[in-house]
Amino acid sequence: MRISLKLLPILILPLLLWSCGISTTADGAFLSQLREYCGEAYRGEIVTTDSADDGWRQERIVMHVRDCTDDEVKIALHVGEDRSRTWILRYENEQLALRHDHRHKDGQPDAVTYYGGFAKTITPTRITFPADQSTKDIFDRADISVSNANIWAVGLDRSNKSFTYEMTRPNRNFRIEFDISKAVETPPVPWGWE
Repeated sequence: MRISLKLLPILILPLLLWSCGISTTADGAFLSQLREYCGEAYRGEIVTTDSADDGWRQERIVMHVRDCTDDEVKIALHVGEDRSRTWILRYENEQLALRHDHRHKDGQPDAVTYYGGFAKTITPTRITFPADQSTKDIFDRADISVSNANIWAVGLDRSNKSFTYEMTRPNRNFRIEFDISKAVETPPVPWGWE
């Protein structure tokens, strides 16, 4: 089979991008855009109305895009003085996953930690992650199997200057919007990162 020299750059470009650690997939593009905010912190607010979130509404909520590599972005979530949560977007077996790392003040993992799922619906500005089997196992052991129906989503809409995090399941809807147009003061180190 002969390949036209005109087609050679088209065939080689994806290979060159991949070898440089640049993903040509939609989830890779999303992660690449998110890495542009690495080191910055942003204020957020809950925009859904579930009464279960009333306690959070009284707190200052800040996300800190804290640690970034080609294959992983860690975002610390601070709710008032609580520094127990980190969202991790990373590749696992060549699939983008969202994990939730929960820690106690002493840095030890919480009984319910490292749950999440793999990317399912991917658009340029939003990715959904239904709970995977390992997550359902964690929830079953913790006797919170109602959470097995969880679907998380993260969104990055640069035209509206917002980053969103949400979790939905039957009879539950939680969404935080962060204003990425202006950075705020960097928060303290998350628990377990010292």
